[in-house]
Amino acid sequence: MSTTALEDVAWDLEPLVDGEGEAGADRLLDEAEQRAAAFAERYASKLGTIDGPEFAAAVQELAEISELVGRAGSYASLRFSVDTRDPANGALLQRVQERGTAIETKLLFFELEWAALSDERAEELLAADGLEKARHHLRTARRYRPYLLSEPEEKILAEKSVTGRDAWTRLFSEVTSAIEVELDGEEKPVPLDVALARLVSPDREVRRHVAERVTAALQPTLRIRAFIFNTLLADKATDDRLRGYPTWISSRNLANEASDESVEALVQAVRDAYDIPQRWYRLKARLLGLDRLADYDRMASVGGEEPEYSWDEARDIVLQSFGDFSGTLADVARRFFDERWIDAPVRPGKRGGAFCAYTVPSGHPYLLLNYTHKRRDVLTLAHEMGHGLHAYLARDRGIFEQHTPLTVSETASVFGETLVFRRLLDDAKTPESRLQLLAENIEGSIATVFRQVAMNRFEDRAHNERREKGELSVERIGELWAETQAEMLGDAVEITDGYRCWWSYVPHFIGTPGYVYAYAYGQLLALSVYGRYLAEGESFVPRYIELLSAGGSRSPEDLAAIAGLDLTDPGFWRSGLDLVAEQLRQAEQAAEEVLAARGQGE
Repeated sequence: MSTTALEDVAWDLEPLVDGEGEAGADRLLDEAEQRAAAFAERYASKLGTIDGPEFAAAVQELAEISELVGRAGSYASLRFSVDTRDPANGALLQRVQERGTAIETKLLFFELEWAALSDERAEELLAADGLEKARHHLRTARRYRPYLLSEPEEKILAEKSVTGRDAWTRLFSEVTSAIEVELDGEEKPVPLDVALARLVSPDREVRRHVAERVTAALQPTLRIRAFIFNTLLADKATDDRLRGYPTWISSRNLANEASDESVEALVQAVRDAYDIPQRWYRLKARLLGLDRLADYDRMASVGGEEPEYSWDEARDIVLQSFGDFSGTLADVARRFFDERWIDAPVRPGKRGGAFCAYTVPSGHPYLLLNYTHKRRDVLTLAHEMGHGLHAYLARDRGIFEQHTPLTVSETASVFGETLVFRRLLDDAKTPESRLQLLAENIEGSIATVFRQVAMNRFEDRAHNERREKGELSVERIGELWAETQAEMLGDAVEITDGYRCWWSYVPHFIGTPGYVYAYAYGQLLALSVYGRYLAEGESFVPRYIELLSAGGSRSPEDLAAIAGLDLTDPGFWRSGLDLVAEQLRQAEQAAEEVLAARGQGE
């Protein structure tokens, strides 16, 4: 059997632009500009008088224009993400963003006129045939009515965003992607993601060394990233004030179709359960033979050296795991590998982390990874593949309803990751290997639920203090980061001075403020969905596929109801946290078995 070289696992973006490269992106935007101008000429100031069929035709035309812009935008942003150092990629991205914004500005009238219609008139238009893939989107868009400005004001904000918020976000990405870490034993500096992956080392001196060098690598451009953060904090404060949002998080909650009160309830429920990560980290200290963990010990392996997985092994594990659940899902997942929908190697200048790009319904999703052969990377592949399957199955909902709110968007990814985790756990033959996997599982839950809520608390403090007191110093940002991390970690983990700057490589704070709590929401929801699968078995599979295929065509509550879950139940978050507590109980039991075998049991 042939072996796939990791460096060859690179995506092919040309289908997005019909194989024409940059010229194809420009051609798509040319067509979109022409159609947008014609659309504005035909429909501006007409929503109050047109009939239902004409309204449906307008919505369809808007969808087709959005597809054209989306194809060009996806091509430019994905090309930039794999090589942020190439000036040609940056120039293309900027050009596409500027032209896309100009098109968006031409079409702004539609959103504003739609929001301004009376409820009676809106329902009259929504009754028209041909809106089956847009009704939910159109209804939810009207929730922004209290926060929309006049058309001239909205146009100014849209056009200025290219040289404002979007430009700062791009600068952050370029600066962060250029960070390289000098490590002992390496001939040349390694990308930040590669260095961070070394924190799983069972050797504490290696972990300490890596942490110190990461901190050193973050320092040269720290003030630049802090200035970017400060600028975007102020930019959002201005935006929220002009629009009348009551809090810094309100616009994100509105986009997530979640009330401020429900998000606050989620955040508080997680904070009330901070004893879960603290219990684990105290146990982990015992497993590592330490009195107390330092922040750089949190990801250390507890079962000796981690096994490594070739790309082919990772692919087979993921495909088999999805196939055991559903042949339909496995068949779609196989296309990601066979048709070059994945970019996997670590490269200089490549964006860190991992993501799934939905692109547009007429295309297909793409996955970006930074694969380093660790077991965590196999689970990350499963996670992003879950996103990819969600995106692919929801394509039939069209461009307006393919995407779910962020609060639901992690459901398929966590579910897919859990399928692979269970397979790896079943294959673990020794107490040590089971403990290692269970440790990764509980730490995954800590990272996705508790750490994300702690980061939400950091954002909350930063946004509110920036609004009340003005620009935050680098030192003050570090203090806010350390204080909100300490609330979660308690006295179980020492926060070192160097760790105070580690907030500065997290892209969510920059590009999608308020995003992070959606991870906790999605993780707890996904665990509950997986619990339904365990309870119902194979009969649950069609409902799960229905849930993914629905995309964002229904509210989060209605989507969860497909799986038999009630998000309006006040005890829902507590029940999800109980599942995390059960993960911890299993990990504690496995740990005691291993400690007893070492003669360290209680």
